[in-house]
Amino acid sequence: MSDVSYNERLQRSASYLRFFVIIAVLATLAVSLFAVHLGRSTALADMQAQARTDTTLKIALLRAVLERSGILPQVLARDPDLRLTLKSQRAVDFRKLNEKLELVARETGAAVIYAVRVDGLAVAASNWREPDSFVGNDYSFRAYFYDAMKSGAGKHYALGTVSRRPGLYVSRRIDDLDGTPLGAIVVKLEFDQLERDWASSGNLTFITDEKGVVLVTSNSSLRFRAMKALSEQERETLRASLQFGDASLEQLDIRQRQPLGPEENLVSAGEPIGKMSETYLDLQMPVEGTGWTINYLAPVSEAIAKGIREWLLLSLAALFPVLAGSGFYLRKRHAADLRLIAEQEARDALERRVEERTSDLKAAHGRLEAEIEEHRETERKLQAVQQELVSANRLAILGQVVAGVAHEVNQPLATIRTYADNALSFLSIGRAEDACQNLTTIASLTERIARITQELRNFARKGKGSDKSEAIPVGEIIDGALMLLRARFRTRMEALEIEWPSSDMRVMGSRIRLEQVLINLLQNAFEAIGERSDGEVRVYAEVREGRVHIVVHDNGVGLSPMIRAGLFTPFNTSKEQGLGLGLVISREIITEHGGTLSLDSDEAGTRATIIVERI
Repeated sequence: MSDVSYNERLQRSASYLRFFVIIAVLATLAVSLFAVHLGRSTALADMQAQARTDTTLKIALLRAVLERSGILPQVLARDPDLRLTLKSQRAVDFRKLNEKLELVARETGAAVIYAVRVDGLAVAASNWREPDSFVGNDYSFRAYFYDAMKSGAGKHYALGTVSRRPGLYVSRRIDDLDGTPLGAIVVKLEFDQLERDWASSGNLTFITDEKGVVLVTSNSSLRFRAMKALSEQERETLRASLQFGDASLEQLDIRQRQPLGPEENLVSAGEPIGKMSETYLDLQMPVEGTGWTINYLAPVSEAIAKGIREWLLLSLAALFPVLAGSGFYLRKRHAADLRLIAEQEARDALERRVEERTSDLKAAHGRLEAEIEEHRETERKLQAVQQELVSANRLAILGQVVAGVAHEVNQPLATIRTYADNALSFLSIGRAEDACQNLTTIASLTERIARITQELRNFARKGKGSDKSEAIPVGEIIDGALMLLRARFRTRMEALEIEWPSSDMRVMGSRIRLEQVLINLLQNAFEAIGERSDGEVRVYAEVREGRVHIVVHDNGVGLSPMIRAGLFTPFNTSKEQGLGLGLVISREIITEHGGTLSLDSDEAGTRATIIVERI
């Protein structure tokens, strides 16, 4: 090959290197742009899925509260004492009714329960002892009273004219036995706890009515402001109805930037929601059966930035081996061209020396042999380097797998840090119980980290991890119930006999709700034996035909025939301060768990049996 050919090959090799650098820069830029787009899209999709999940759960909780509030007026509307009081109009009956409504409100968690005559005057209320009692106020102008008297039931969200506190008023008409309307019973439901729970979740959540007016909100400064501009006539109508008091009903400054779906949009929002420069994910879902809409706003900047960072790292990590391999190949080819040129120059020099000095031929031949061996050694070293690069590439792939798992471990570690800081804060103010709860949560998070590392080991052997289902030992349910009752009935603990079940006797369900049932039954048993010296309460569990039987047996006085006849009827009780709802609620909980609750009682005592499926 001529000198010209070698020079052309060398120039072509150098051109390839320069072209590769340009391609590498363009490829890095293209991959980065793609990663930015994909990271943003993925982050928004994840946020939409999380927002929809959170909002669906909040709707379910809200509907549960609304459905529970609707049952109480129905039950009270059929109460014979309430009907007789509205008919008799006697002061002594009103006092008894006040005390009864006060007890029911305290036990059920209702904000206020009050009875209204057919002319709209409140004659009895659970807050009759308070300075701002509803007794004596005229509510004939309220929509919930009008609807109840007209159609039998009503439901209306409004600002209280006396208490100045907003809430949902649920009403039910009270009819005499011959069908004559006597008045209405009204239950006011306030959403303070629900709003606090929403506020603790971190993202803005609020409920709007048909006109777009904010009713329930995690940010109280939004209450009674409107999602859309209201006409002056609509404002005057709402003010005249006193539904929202003298609220200004100003429009919220929310502007749509980009639609994402039928219910999701990217928006900007001014005060009091946030800054107009920030972008929010806005999800709006209807609350079926209410005419309300739930709105969920979450800032997207941090999530998008995180998604872009992750996709950039993954994309560049995938691109780097390709670029490195290509660059190594071109560099090796360029080095080979240089080596060939060097060899040719050596051969040319040797030929000149042969022509000039024939006598030095053997020496020149020896040097040439040495050079050839040196080149062979160089080739062997290059092959060894190539093998080392192959191994390094294999380790890089393993590093990528470990990096993916590190993300899954980082989340519980960050949560552990938060809970640990909160535990220190609780201990500093003497809230040891809350601190213990945080430490318990930290323990569960460490178990999660252990499961993640175990899954990585499984993946290394089999390619994927495995899941393990959770269950509740029956002994832990009994122990949890006794922990709550031990302080109250400490003088009767000697009468308690427990046959602890084995640790493998487990049931599937809600620990708190099952403990609630057992607490009701144990409380009834302890109250039944009273302070008797021979009183005895036995608790044991056994398995029959694949089902767990949990039994609470006492040797108390037993239940009277009248009480047994209506055992699971609401408000049927033999206790002076009881509501007669404990067994009704307990049976409902067991039914939801696919089981049964039964009671057998005679003069020798009472036996309560819970039957649920064993797992």
